[in-house]
Amino acid sequence: MGQILWVGFGGFLGSIGRYLLSEYVQYLMRGRVFPYGTLVVNLIGCLGIGFLFQWVETRGLLNPEIRLFVFVGLLGGFTTFSTFGNETMNLWQAGDSAAAFTNVVLHVGLGLGAAWLGHIIAYGIWK
Repeated sequence: MGQILWVGFGGFLGSIGRYLLSEYVQYLMRGRVFPYGTLVVNLIGCLGIGFLFQWVETRGLLNPEIRLFVFVGLLGGFTTFSTFGNETMNLWQAGDSAAAFTNVVLHVGLGLGAAWLGHIIAYGIWK
């Protein structure tokens, strides 16, 4: 039961953080239909999980409950694949196939790149 609570609390905080940051980014991009807010939170989440995973694995840090809190709860709640999928379909259905394709390429390409960069940064710092 304790593990479920750690994941739930992390997910609660991650989801709130995602909502606030995504809304703020979309506010800054007034008038733009492209889902920049979701892209930003997913890229930050990919960078964060890449960095933290490398750091934790190379140092043997964090007990299992805190790992669940951070990786499954916090970062899992912060990033959102389902919203990315829905926003991509909305762009496609609105007839903006170029924006839909761009959204997919940016999320996948930059997301993988951000996770890789996080690993590289953590590896270099704590080598």
